[in-house]
Amino acid sequence: MRPARIRSRATGHFWTLWPDLRDRLRPVRAPEARLWRTHVKDERGLVALSGLWREEPCTVAVIVIHGLGGNPRRPYARRAARAIAAHGWSCLRLGLRGSDLQTADFYHAGLVDDLEAAIASPALRPYERIVVLGYSLGGHLALRYACLRPDPRVRAVTAVCSPLDLQRAARTLDEKVWPPYRRHILRSLRMMYRKIAALGPVPTDPDALDEIDTIRQWDAHTVCPRFGFSSPDEYYRTQSVAPRLRHLHVPALLVVSRNDPMLAIDDIDTSLTEANPLLEVRRVSAGGHVGFPPRVDLGEDAPLGLERQILRWAERRLR
Repeated sequence: MRPARIRSRATGHFWTLWPDLRDRLRPVRAPEARLWRTHVKDERGLVALSGLWREEPCTVAVIVIHGLGGNPRRPYARRAARAIAAHGWSCLRLGLRGSDLQTADFYHAGLVDDLEAAIASPALRPYERIVVLGYSLGGHLALRYACLRPDPRVRAVTAVCSPLDLQRAARTLDEKVWPPYRRHILRSLRMMYRKIAALGPVPTDPDALDEIDTIRQWDAHTVCPRFGFSSPDEYYRTQSVAPRLRHLHVPALLVVSRNDPMLAIDDIDTSLTEANPLLEVRRVSAGGHVGFPPRVDLGEDAPLGLERQILRWAERRLR
């Protein structure tokens, strides 16, 4: 491998790992927010949702969605909340079902019901314009929502380091990615699943999941039986946003790092062949997986930094 490529990969790993390590030493301070709750109705009845809500005197609200195994208190979500408050917009850091460890259910990569419920909730009902900002799996979910029948108040969606084809993404995580990344995700999912199992019925006994070491196996034993998919292949095929991108209804921005160690940039490019012109893609050399240098530039006329650049992009779509 060429030295330049080795340096690039090292940079990707650094910006994937460093933000979390730095947060342990000097936590990112998010602006004050209050607990937000609502419910979503599905075949099981009412499912509780929660999040963190900060209201500003404005007409724009941003919904921030975490990644797989994450929650609204992850460092990237707090960074986003801080940038959104500085921009003068209201912010909901949405916790997908189960992420608060207090709900007897869990989510999957194509389940837009939670986002729909948040948009329709009393807290967001007064807002004339809504922006959705998703990280990793949360970005996939945001894009999928934008390809369906989005609320007309949703004017822009953004996805950061998000997979587009779930089959390819699972294969990359299981076969090509540095194993500690996958094991970290699975460890978070197991912890969440055990908490959920203590609150209600789950499709597979938590102890039976301890030896699972791939995302595909995890989905086969949890997502598929819970949501009625016959196999991971059916789950990935029916829920992936890639073939739906030609149906985007609102402007969308996808930000990817060429050195993301958890996504294959070739898979992203392959998935974009049928995307309609409403989707803009910004590929940057700096950064890793949802972690970027403080002065990353997306080409927007705004102060440098991932979230500030994204918010300026969204602001231009709201005019």
